[in-house]
Amino acid sequence: MFRLSKRADYGLIALKHLAIYQEHTYSAPEIARAYNIPSELMAKVLQKLVRKGLLLSHAGPNGGYALARDADTISVIDVIEALEGPVLLTPCEAADDCEQLQLCSIRDPLKDIKRKVVNVLVDTTIHELAAH
Repeated sequence: MFRLSKRADYGLIALKHLAIYQEHTYSAPEIARAYNIPSELMAKVLQKLVRKGLLLSHAGPNGGYALARDADTISVIDVIEALEGPVLLTPCEAADDCEQLQLCSIRDPLKDIKRKVVNVLVDTTIHELAAH
């Protein structure tokens, strides 16, 4: 089953929050409290997004996190891949040790499905999430 991890979900929630309330920076505990998310996990997610260049971190008493780019230039796939790595639909995408590889009749159709899913994730921006 294809589903987002908690980290990816929390990352998208945080970026949407920061896109909606761009005029301020917000700390990890502030964002976590607003969505009833464990603060420690939110802090780890935000720190990873800083390392991947999607967020800026400002130190000090009025510090916190802010988007590193305009929300309309950050796609959902950017966030997912920053936190989880490439999107994989089937286990055979990660390794070629599948016993069914030579006889598999669904590998190519599944590649087409994955391409369509990834295209939607690429085309959907944080700005669009913030508009809902």
